[in-house]
Amino acid sequence: MIRRDYLIVGAGVGGASVCEGIRQYDKKGSVMMVGNEGVLAYSRPMALKQCLGRGSPKLEEAAYLPEAWFENERIDVRLATQVTQLDIERRIAVLSTGQAVEFRKACLAMGSRARRLPVAGASLGNIFYLRTARDVLALREVAEQEVAIVVVGGGCIAAESAALLSEFPKARVTLLHRGKHLWGRRLDEQTAAWLTDYFTARGVKMLMGETLNGFEGGMVLKNVQTKSGLRVPAGGVVTALGVDLNLGLVAGTPLGYPHGTPVNDFLETDEKGIFAVGDVAAYPDRHFGVPRRLDYFDGIVAQGQLAGANLTAKKRQRFEWLPHRKLSFFDLKFDFLGDFSKPPNRVEIEGDRAGKEFVVRYYQLDILMGILFCNQPAEVVQSAREELVNRPRELKKQAAWTLAQTR
Repeated sequence: MIRRDYLIVGAGVGGASVCEGIRQYDKKGSVMMVGNEGVLAYSRPMALKQCLGRGSPKLEEAAYLPEAWFENERIDVRLATQVTQLDIERRIAVLSTGQAVEFRKACLAMGSRARRLPVAGASLGNIFYLRTARDVLALREVAEQEVAIVVVGGGCIAAESAALLSEFPKARVTLLHRGKHLWGRRLDEQTAAWLTDYFTARGVKMLMGETLNGFEGGMVLKNVQTKSGLRVPAGGVVTALGVDLNLGLVAGTPLGYPHGTPVNDFLETDEKGIFAVGDVAAYPDRHFGVPRRLDYFDGIVAQGQLAGANLTAKKRQRFEWLPHRKLSFFDLKFDFLGDFSKPPNRVEIEGDRAGKEFVVRYYQLDILMGILFCNQPAEVVQSAREELVNRPRELKKQAAWTLAQTR
């Protein structure tokens, strides 16, 4: 029986940052981190840009921590390995190697996987689900040769992928999305329409209002078929249709809720000594009064480091994070600050969309919920952060009440 003080299930950025937090306050405790990928943690957004950007791929620049750090900090890293069984009551885990590990405390950081729709032709060659660095490198090889690539989806990964692929000289890129505009669920209609037109002006063919029906071809993809009957020629497809949480390990337990493992303000589950971070953790967002999951780099890093500190019990602090997502493509740099989960009933814009420098404020019932920045300096974003954090006390009381009703 292998014995460890801390078991980290998942070796992505969430798991690696938990190790950082542990080592900041506990230099001697034994730590094992187990992950099914064969490489150490890296920034997925940066990997996308490094592997699909101009020039030769430089995946090493997307690495979160160097291998030497784990060696120096005596972290027992098990890559290309899975935890196949987890007995929380007995504090025993079984690895895919057949080994059993007894642990005192654990953190769940299993992340998520790209959603695969049950449509015809889904197993054809040259259909890509961008979840690992290997996926992105394989897509790059096709993009350098093929002339027709279809991106299916309307979210952040779809937009970034389409923008990067459009820079390949031989690529003709089409983005297929069932919504009326790109990012229609996140932005107001005018800004979403402006962004959709911007992609068109940059050479991306935008097929809005079309829903994927299936893929056609022999062994290799030839066409993408929509439910309206369109057949779009394609030598490669990127499917970016959301993710499914990797919660199979805790399925059937109180930690296996379909919308994420519930954790408290300290990122601890109802099982004492068992924490969760990243995609799989549903934490209480005190700013907006809703349970929330984090799926972007900066937030997951902050969450993992704090969870690691709390695991040691030598530093116990609450996790309070104002949602902030950064995205960039073409010559546009976006900052999403706040909550964009619901449609606004009032919008205020400063600046000029056509000039590509503007700020949009989103309100619900006259309460500021989110702010979008396009090509704005960091100090402007920081100032607005304080504006959102320091909202009226009455609103925070309402948010706390709303959160209590959902738990």
